[in-house]
Amino acid sequence: MLIQLNKLHPAVKHAGYSATTLLPGEDPVAFEKLHQALTDEFTPVGALEEEIVADMARLTWRKQNLATFRIAELAEARRGQIVRQKVPEDSYFSDDPEPAERRERRRAAEEQARQELGDTYKLIDIGEPATINGLMKELAIKERLDGLISKCLKQLLMVRGVKSFSLASPSVPTPKISGPRQAS
Repeated sequence: MLIQLNKLHPAVKHAGYSATTLLPGEDPVAFEKLHQALTDEFTPVGALEEEIVADMARLTWRKQNLATFRIAELAEARRGQIVRQKVPEDSYFSDDPEPAERRERRRAAEEQARQELGDTYKLIDIGEPATINGLMKELAIKERLDGLISKCLKQLLMVRGVKSFSLASPSVPTPKISGPRQAS
């Protein structure tokens, strides 16, 4: 199935929505407050620590706001009901109504759903990021990337440890070379 970018929500085109960050309808001020609280608690130093705390904030937020996915699921179900009422399935397989009339019914159904669902319709608009399946895929990718980052970090720490060990340990004493021995 091909997805046309021009039909996606503008934020999706630019990777603005993610299942592990804010979704439409969620409170950005509350998220920022949570992120700040975690930053204050863990006082990250450096880019890597800041990224870890940001990940903790996103994952904690998602855990606290799992209901958003249920709301998206309910909104999609209601949209489906509206579409089925306005564009019955049997009309897809017959010559009646005309394709233009079918398109108009579909447009009217989407408009009704938009009006009825209000801001919640944005969750339908963004598609997979607002689904549990989308969250699971994103978490699997994140877990894989975190594993690779951890591997690199372990390698870096090992190399630093070896370097610090070799710099800190005294070298093997070498015998002093003195001038030629004199026979007595």
